[in-house]
Amino acid sequence: MASWDDMVLVGRIIRPHHNRGHVLIAAETDFPESRFAPGNKVQCRRAGREETLTVVECKFHDGKPIVGFEGFDSINAAETLRGCELRVAASELPALDAGQFWHHDLVGCQVVTTAGVVVGDVIRVDDGATPLLVMRDLSAGALAKADETLIPLVESIVKSVDVAAKKIVIEPLAGLLDVNKAGGNRDR
Repeated sequence: MASWDDMVLVGRIIRPHHNRGHVLIAAETDFPESRFAPGNKVQCRRAGREETLTVVECKFHDGKPIVGFEGFDSINAAETLRGCELRVAASELPALDAGQFWHHDLVGCQVVTTAGVVVGDVIRVDDGATPLLVMRDLSAGALAKADETLIPLVESIVKSVDVAAKKIVIEPLAGLLDVNKAGGNRDR
């Protein structure tokens, strides 16, 4: 089995839902229907130890999965799962189409312009209407919010992604690297 740090985050338990031991989950997957289907297993860490949870029931409310796990049949039992991350081994993820990437595969990639200038390393990917590569600016000393640069993950900017080589080539629009600094003044 993969180590906890090598596993992929697929959700976070928000809170218990009703009194039958079900929990409301903030899904961190594009495939919550299949990930939380009855019979599937996820790993969780609570009280300092890892354990396997088996899904016995899943329904959706406002787009969020409400999941029942084997052995959790009361609100008190479900309360012990509050805040837990749910993870799976990367080998359990479905194959993606060409040009699609898992967020965890992009983390750690070096970002380079088409001119060959190294501009930073991806530290995370933020979802939204347009996913954003959150990059640590190599010109900054400490890793702080102000040291982050946001790069829209769109074809017009991101020219190539080589997950194996951990390299992303971008062609930034004029001023993109300055205006998209997370802590910077965007009203200039």
